[in-house]
Amino acid sequence: MASPQTGIFALGTSSHAYLEFDLAAEADAPSAVAMVASLREPRTTIGGVNLVAGFRPELWAAVAPDAAPPGVAGFNEPLAGAGGYVLPATQHDVVIWLTGSGYDVVFDLSRAVVVALAGVADLANEMVGWPYHHDLDLTGFIDGTENPTLVEAAGVALIPDGSPGEGGSVLLLQQWEHDAIGWEGLPVQEQEGIIGRRKADSSELDPVPASSHVGSTDQDRFGKIFRRNIAYGTLLRHGTIFVGFSRDQRTLQAMLESMVGMAANAPDRLTTVTRAVTGAYYTIPSAERLARLSDQVNA
Repeated sequence: MASPQTGIFALGTSSHAYLEFDLAAEADAPSAVAMVASLREPRTTIGGVNLVAGFRPELWAAVAPDAAPPGVAGFNEPLAGAGGYVLPATQHDVVIWLTGSGYDVVFDLSRAVVVALAGVADLANEMVGWPYHHDLDLTGFIDGTENPTLVEAAGVALIPDGSPGEGGSVLLLQQWEHDAIGWEGLPVQEQEGIIGRRKADSSELDPVPASSHVGSTDQDRFGKIFRRNIAYGTLLRHGTIFVGFSRDQRTLQAMLESMVGMAANAPDRLTTVTRAVTGAYYTIPSAERLARLSDQVNA
């Protein structure tokens, strides 16, 4: 049985960094992927920081075809919906997700990762996140109410044993910037109609408005996902980093299509007060598969 990268399920961390890289023009893809895999080794881990590594699906499939879930593709084209709302495609080759108890150790390891990959992969995008009042996002609503428990999460997030890519996952990573002034100017009742939940206790509205966020991304309809969302930003520009894991990319893609109104439904009203500024899919291999690749570097 293949084991997942443990950082996927390491809850309770207070500092997060998402480092997205593009392979250098002169880099050899198999060697570059092996170098990224070696970052999981103890020689680069300090201060109890969790490290999760992922790859553009096409890159991973080219290097490790026997361990690639079939049909998974990168976020290679923008996703345009009703009314011209567009989810941007900002696909990169590699993602390194670091989490820890404080940003000092996360920052130190982030720098070590960049140095280790110098000449192999170039840092293309960096996002730093932090929890907001334990489990809220910056709208003031509880985030992840429908998240499975840790007992259930593996069955939702991980590719099952016996399937190509077993023990791995598919990650959808997006940065959503909030229109804070517009949002905070709305009455609570209207905010609740947009989200589809009560702000005080996160209970679902009855009935749930079809164009609400809950209605547009109904997990009973599309399937379950495991979310590790986190807040980011400054006073002037802030929002949510969406971090969604699934055993099946189609679940994630169907939710996005519903949000922008491509599924014969009205667009998600949440898109009127927040906009995606990045979008990428990554294959997250199992810990064993990464270890096998890292042996090529450490041999």
